[in-house]
Amino acid sequence: MTSDIKVTALIMAGKRSGVLDPLAERAGVAQKCVVPVNGVPMVARVTAAVAACPEVGAIRIVAHEPDEIAAQPNIAKLIEEGRLSFAEGKFNIVDSVFSGAEGADFPLLITTADNCLVTPEGYSEFIGKALAADAGGAAGLARREDVQAADPEGQKKFYQFKDGGFSNCNMYWIGSEQALSAAEIMREGGQFVKFPRRIIKAFGLINLIRFRLGTGSKEKLFEQVSKRFGFNMVPVELSDGHYAIDVDNERTFAVTEKILKRREGDRSAA
Repeated sequence: MTSDIKVTALIMAGKRSGVLDPLAERAGVAQKCVVPVNGVPMVARVTAAVAACPEVGAIRIVAHEPDEIAAQPNIAKLIEEGRLSFAEGKFNIVDSVFSGAEGADFPLLITTADNCLVTPEGYSEFIGKALAADAGGAAGLARREDVQAADPEGQKKFYQFKDGGFSNCNMYWIGSEQALSAAEIMREGGQFVKFPRRIIKAFGLINLIRFRLGTGSKEKLFEQVSKRFGFNMVPVELSDGHYAIDVDNERTFAVTEKILKRREGDRSAA
């Protein structure tokens, strides 16, 4: 990246109200984000990857229970250095994003604390492409073929467009305070594949029809969304299908740990 812009990273590490995640319960911890995967708590992994990305400046972790997270050694070190702080988690994703963004320097990179397979290079790729596209808002996507090549069990849901099937990588870009309004499309959750009414609310009925029929390209859909919101929103296609595999449940936990053991060796007993 040739720009001197430093991005503020928001790591979403919240929990559902009144619900203990099954993975957290099995691991004996209070929240899913500190569940170890191949011996390293998820939020510690993601924070390390974000911190090692040269384009990232300040880091904010948006969480309901920060003390358990702040006890992680690499996170404690970043707090001591003044580079990392916490923002209060809310009980829906949009309000949590607004909480994390309050007083932050733009642009914002948003990722999740269960994105264990994203590398510093992956975050750099996303940031570089978002800046090159002069994006007001962006979402990271990976091609179905790349995701399935990474692991055939890693991801089951794909968005179908004219130019192929894509999966969300849980990487988002908010380029300015004005563009922050785009976070409204994630209110009540961002799982558009399961809940088509959310696409109608966010994108409009014609775009929903194109989306469901797979008759429009991802670029065309984002172009129409840009018109609806009044600033440039772009799809960022990423080069590595691993980035679309996060830890949602026992199946994806097992897939993620298997991949990490290939990369790092078995650290689960460490």
